[in-house]
Amino acid sequence: MAITYKWYISQMNAHIQAEGEENVIYTVHYSYSGSEFVPDVAENDPPTGKTYSAQEIGTQNYTYVAGDPFVPYEDTEAFEAIVIGWLEGSLDVNGMKASIAATIAAEIAPVNEDLYFTWMNPVPPV
Repeated sequence: MAITYKWYISQMNAHIQAEGEENVIYTVHYSYSGSEFVPDVAENDPPTGKTYSAQEIGTQNYTYVAGDPFVPYEDTEAFEAIVIGWLEGSLDVNGMKASIAATIAAEIAPVNEDLYFTWMNPVPPV
């Protein structure tokens, strides 16, 4: 199967007024997640299995300079797409995808495990 990636914009910080414009975004808070469904070995219809996921969370700062092209803030999906374009233009998306893919691969085929002394700590739920 393939990993499906998705951006989530949780918040944007904006100057009320700056450089002659209103709602000038200076920080974008984001999460970039990936998920992959892995079916079980039986070929059930509909498929059964497990979805594995991982994410990268961060903020990205921007500076508006008077005279640069300006896109006014709108509470729309179209504006969200513009902000995602800013993120994709300023972040190492391929590196983020590689990190998410590595985390998911380690979840699917773990190489490490946690061990507990059951008399000291209860066994965590599965």
